[in-house]
Amino acid sequence: MSKKWQITVPGSTANLGPGFDSIGLGLSLYLKLTVTLQDTWEIVHLSDHLPKEIVIEDHLIYKIAKETAERYGKELPACKIEMSSELPFARGLGSSAAAIVAGIELTNILCDLDLTTQDKLNISSQIEGHPDNASASVLGGLTISSMNEDGIVDTIHVQDIDASFVVFIPNVELKTSVARQVLPEQFDRQYAVRASANANMLAASLVLKDYERIGHYMERDLFHEPFRASLVPEFYEIHQSAKEAGAYGTALSGAGPTLISIIPSAIGEQFVTRMEKIFPNHQVILTKADHLGVLTVEV
Repeated sequence: MSKKWQITVPGSTANLGPGFDSIGLGLSLYLKLTVTLQDTWEIVHLSDHLPKEIVIEDHLIYKIAKETAERYGKELPACKIEMSSELPFARGLGSSAAAIVAGIELTNILCDLDLTTQDKLNISSQIEGHPDNASASVLGGLTISSMNEDGIVDTIHVQDIDASFVVFIPNVELKTSVARQVLPEQFDRQYAVRASANANMLAASLVLKDYERIGHYMERDLFHEPFRASLVPEFYEIHQSAKEAGAYGTALSGAGPTLISIIPSAIGEQFVTRMEKIFPNHQVILTKADHLGVLTVEV
């Protein structure tokens, strides 16, 4: 058995507008763990934005790894984890889902579980409560997923997205639990029909890779964005400026407060330069779809 591995997990964006809790996209922004077997547990955070004070038993990756080991009746061996992340916490870029997927993968290698991709999809989505970010971190690319009452995930996986993405990250956190509190408990039937139609058209456009339609329907959400917009800095201004600069469309990334635009790859650098000037209080990052999903290599 090897004694050292590197686990790489892509972050993700969820929903892309009306694909509420079901559409996810793996992004080329990563959580990385270098794992070394040793006699005692140790977790070291290498990125500046990660907390420096760590309680092992409270760390999400440790908790998920331990829970996964218990699920399969295994004893989790101790190790040192050196962790870096390009995913700011509570910004809508799938940081918790990536950590969950990393924790499952950690147990997979330490306990020789030989988990299938379907196992990883099911376990991560069950822990998250929905399959959007989790499936995107497991598979990479675009995922359109559902999870049944038994926690079994069914996913349509779309690769080779020929577009770029730009995320607008404000310097504020917005926890998903808080963002869910502003959502209505129910919709009337006609409203729900229109909202579902827009979600269906987004999903179909994504499968067809019709980027102009994708952008159009990303901006037609009725399930959550109208209610969360007031929680997001410069929500409407970013939508308008991104469209004027050539974006196909813009939507909340997950529950926010990050916004994400889909753009033609040819305009990437000039688009970012323009947006940085207009929105100096946001971190504006150009990225692409990840195509590998969670990846483990021996070091």
